[in-house]
Amino acid sequence: MLVRLFRRHPREWGPVEWLVVLGIGALAAAVITALVLLVRGPGPCGGDLEEIGGDCVGVTEGAFEADPQIATLIQAVADENARVREGWESPSSGPKIPYVRIALMMPFTADEHSAMTTDMIRRGLAGALTAQRQANSFGGPHYQLLLAPDGRNLDQWEPVVDRLAELAKDRSAPLVGVTGIPSSTPETRDTIAALSKLKIPTVGPVITSADMNSTYFFKTSPNNDQFTRALKLYLDRNPADRKGFLVWDNRDEDVYSKNLRGVFERHFNDTYDLSSHSSPFMGSSGTAEGIPQRFTDAVQKICNEKSDTVFFAGRDQDLPAFVARLAQEGTCGRTSELRILKVGIGLEPTLTAKAPTRWLEEAEARIVDASAVDPAWWAEGTEPKKALGRFLDGFNEVKDDHTLGVKPLDDGYAVMYHDAFTLLADAVDRTFTEINENDTRTPGAARYLPSKDDVYHTLVFPSISGSTCSSCLVGAAGTYGFEGPDANDQWAACKPVPVVEYPPRPGGPDPSPVYRTYRGADPDACPS
Repeated sequence: MLVRLFRRHPREWGPVEWLVVLGIGALAAAVITALVLLVRGPGPCGGDLEEIGGDCVGVTEGAFEADPQIATLIQAVADENARVREGWESPSSGPKIPYVRIALMMPFTADEHSAMTTDMIRRGLAGALTAQRQANSFGGPHYQLLLAPDGRNLDQWEPVVDRLAELAKDRSAPLVGVTGIPSSTPETRDTIAALSKLKIPTVGPVITSADMNSTYFFKTSPNNDQFTRALKLYLDRNPADRKGFLVWDNRDEDVYSKNLRGVFERHFNDTYDLSSHSSPFMGSSGTAEGIPQRFTDAVQKICNEKSDTVFFAGRDQDLPAFVARLAQEGTCGRTSELRILKVGIGLEPTLTAKAPTRWLEEAEARIVDASAVDPAWWAEGTEPKKALGRFLDGFNEVKDDHTLGVKPLDDGYAVMYHDAFTLLADAVDRTFTEINENDTRTPGAARYLPSKDDVYHTLVFPSISGSTCSSCLVGAAGTYGFEGPDANDQWAACKPVPVVEYPPRPGGPDPSPVYRTYRGADPDACPS
């Protein structure tokens, strides 16, 4: 028919004829594109994610292409998620097991400027997988761990949040919370604000900047102020000559380092006169222009002033370069040991490798780290306490199946990512039990699954009151809880903050009291 139309009017094509031709061309192009995609498959990002700037971005329960060193861990999470779905849709035996979803929002790729290194990513992911498997081994609802990559620089958060908002409305398998947010940056602040606006409870496993606060944002890690209070307790017992020096990262984009510098100055300026004894450097994380890790000025001043206590307000990735520069100068004629005070989730294994250890010896220096964890907790011959032992059992199974690098627990990421997921899962279990325990409906009827709002109200209810800790998190990093919606900006209370020395002193650690967040070092300040 179309051919007869064109033959009848060979030189008189009007708008109708042209629209027909264009429509046929567009249809043909769409068919060809669909066939090509069908042949190629969903691509490296799978069917749920989109490629943005070289990274897969979005939310998925399945596997996708990320850093090769975490590929097997991603597949393990995808397999566990498939098992959970099967337990509801087509269980092989027994009743259907309902499930909820917790999203792990973090980078899954890294480069030299990223906020998270590949080691941090895979250890955090291993900790979250350990917690997911543990939660799914108990009764009650099971858990999918949704993978929510938001770009190596945390700047592709908007499409992720949009998708999480959709998933939170799904009552058949509701999204009940988000965890994984790893670093204190302006992008992180925007992410937290957006999730809080959606009323999605979110847990930061390794956030430490004291000003990263929002109504729905809970933190299981101590913050910079709490870490610094633990260091103050240490220095009160070990004052030395009080010749202090501040080394600080001057990048405007690094919220963490800026906050830590301010906290150090507030707590120690009067005693150590840091305002007159300091030197900046540019850190390696982020995209700021300039040469990073230039420590010549700082080290020369430390030598000239015979400083004995250095406060390092920067990220762990930059500390080995600083120690290497100190080693080049040697002891500088000091008659006492140089203490390098830092804060962080743990002792990054790059700090305790052979070369940095040798540099510390050459400079007669020691790292003093206020930390969320202590490697002594899982040292050989030590009997782990409470939930730590259960965590280690599960983590060792993950470690046997996947390559996690040297000292995979020492940086604390696996432990804290485990605890963050467990905090949400515990809140789901308590909510589910409370709602359904007096259920008088027909036996076998579907149980009510908690929503994100239910979980938030469970989390925000005070778990610590006076000398009781009835609903505290019994985590791998200690037993700790929260004190209610108007207390402490949702930072955990009674979390132990050990001070770890490296290299360790002969004869074992200093038996000084352990600081506990917001309750101080008084052993009676927190429930036993």
